Amino acid sequence: MKRAVAMVCVAAVSIALAPIAASAVDTSGPMGPPMSAAPAPKPPPPPYVPPQRAAPGAPPHSAAGDEATYEHCLSLAKTDPAAARDLAEHWQSRGGAHPADHCYAVALVGLKQYKDGALHLEELAKAMDRAPDSLRADVLDQAAQAWLLQGDPARAFADDTAALNLLPGDPDLLVDRAEAAGSEGWFDKAIADLDKALGSDPNRVDALIYRASANRELGKLDLALGDIDKAVTLAPNSVSALLERGDILRLKGDLNGARRDWVRVAELAPGTAASEAAKTNIERLELGENTAAPPSAKQ
Repeated sequence: MKRAVAMVCVAAVSIALAPIAASAVDTSGPMGPPMSAAPAPKPPPPPYVPPQRAAPGAPPHSAAGDEATYEHCLSLAKTDPAAARDLAEHWQSRGGAHPADHCYAVALVGLKQYKDGALHLEELAKAMDRAPDSLRADVLDQAAQAWLLQGDPARAFADDTAALNLLPGDPDLLVDRAEAAGSEGWFDKAIADLDKALGSDPNRVDALIYRASANRELGKLDLALGDIDKAVTLAPNSVSALLERGDILRLKGDLNGARRDWVRVAELAPGTAASEAAKTNIERLELGENTAAPPSAKQ
């Protein structure tokens, strides 16, 4: 995502939303969890949300001071989310309002309290009734990402749908909703959103990878290969794209091509889950396990 606020609740605490790696080759069908190959983006820090009136008895607010507190709280959440939670709670008691509430939710996600973090973000989006639609949509999108971490993609899909009601046709939100749809197994819905996102930016690599993954899950291997080849052309060193293409080539019976992509993954990302998955896949190929595409996946 390129939006400044998108997924800050995850980015601020260095949590990966969608694991790049997949498990070893499943000889009965496509490898790995649905929609797992698209890369998690690294957005810039979020903008400052102006606070509301100070709590009774609290000292007057300084805009510069509140902004500094907000940035410090989010920075602290990266290394010590418990301390960030405590800071946010103290700030809330002093009338920190929306920025304090947002940092509190960030800290909860950092503490892996994903459900509570998502619920707080949903409540924050409701409370921000005077904020621009773009900010409210961003907070709902963050709640959706927290629901994905919680393992509730249907709830994530609902929050992203609410965000899209505020910002219809927003490509970042469409890609996020597609991720939720794919994680729930709603591949047709995922493809519909990705078609729209790619209509505004045909060279968007993460959307191409997601759509390739969704088409692979539906057994539409030619369409999947077309998207993933384009993604690799645009981003030759993308571990996500290469891992996905290896899966697709394996299903199409191109074992040498699959091996070549997985070897490249291991070279590009040593010591990662993606590398371990690629190595395991290669080992299975070497052992001569059945790697032919199942009849439902052939075209």
